[in-house]
Amino acid sequence: VSSEVYNQIYNEYMAKAQNRAQVRDGLFAAMRDFFFVLSAVEVARYHRDAGNPVYFYEFQHRPSSSAGVVPEFVKADHGDEIAFVFGKPFLVGDV
Repeated sequence: VSSEVYNQIYNEYMAKAQNRAQVRDGLFAAMRDFFFVLSAVEVARYHRDAGNPVYFYEFQHRPSSSAGVVPEFVKADHGDEIAFVFGKPFLVGDV
């Protein structure tokens, strides 16, 4: 990987950071995009190219149940959308 690529990544995710929390958020955003978004977009393109309809979303609503459990900088964890999409009856026990 060339230094130009590293510079582009830095400029995209952390160049505007003014404090440590913003650096952390930029690093997490870069990791999220690399590990989750890129592969999800690739799979979505395969389905699209096969002629299937594709719907893509990013859930960012912070559930009230996260208060005091999940750090404030976390918007939504994997699976948090289930209660919003299908309704709370699908959740069993204390959540």
